[in-house]
Amino acid sequence: MKRKHQLISEAFKAKKQKLAFGSEPVEQEGPEAVESALQYLASLFPRKLFEDSLPPLILRHQIYSLVKDRTTVDRHLSQLKDEGRIRMFQHGFDADTFVVTFTDDYKAKVLEFASGKEFARTVKKFLDSVLTSCPDISYDKKRMLNEFGFRDTEITQLVNAGLLTVRDAGSWWLAVPGAGRFVKYFIKGRKAVLGMIQKAKYKEVLLSDLQNRRAPSAVKLGIPYHIHDIIGAQLVDCVPTTTGTLLRLADD
Repeated sequence: MKRKHQLISEAFKAKKQKLAFGSEPVEQEGPEAVESALQYLASLFPRKLFEDSLPPLILRHQIYSLVKDRTTVDRHLSQLKDEGRIRMFQHGFDADTFVVTFTDDYKAKVLEFASGKEFARTVKKFLDSVLTSCPDISYDKKRMLNEFGFRDTEITQLVNAGLLTVRDAGSWWLAVPGAGRFVKYFIKGRKAVLGMIQKAKYKEVLLSDLQNRRAPSAVKLGIPYHIHDIIGAQLVDCVPTTTGTLLRLADD
């Protein structure tokens, strides 16, 4: 507990940032901490990098870097998803890695993307029916045809629009149109930040030092965004020291 509290203190008090959403995470647990973490991580997402065409995208495990009780995180995210306040996506990462975004932001950006295009009416139908009533992250053909009343041609339009991506024969993942570029930047950025630690003496670096470094060109999402990624994904160990929290590459 002390280690996590020290981590939060180092990460967010050493270098304050003006946030677009909410305020700095505070040292708390429970549902309030999860929602505070969501707002904070959303504020780190570089909207301008994508010409403001994407909603703020958060990796579920990034929240684990701010809220130590993973069960609390998963339970509250499930509740928020069932209430329709967030959506979760499986965007080509491993089976346990999920992208999270706020539903209102998702709908707004999808409607902007579809505006004036041939599939705009089908996209609106999907948002008004399926997205409103069903919090699932994937859909099968039988359900799309029988329960939601879509035709095969409309499903094809949703795939072409990027709202659905093929999961397997006869089923699709819910997706964020245009998120392919985000996934590309995310993978390259993570590799670059881990490489910065790999090159350091003893393969470790002070969190405050890493936070204050100028981001290399490969880290387009920003170092703070990736710090929460590598901590939450347990790719680094957080070691308290007298000079601050040390990030050390985790053993393979």
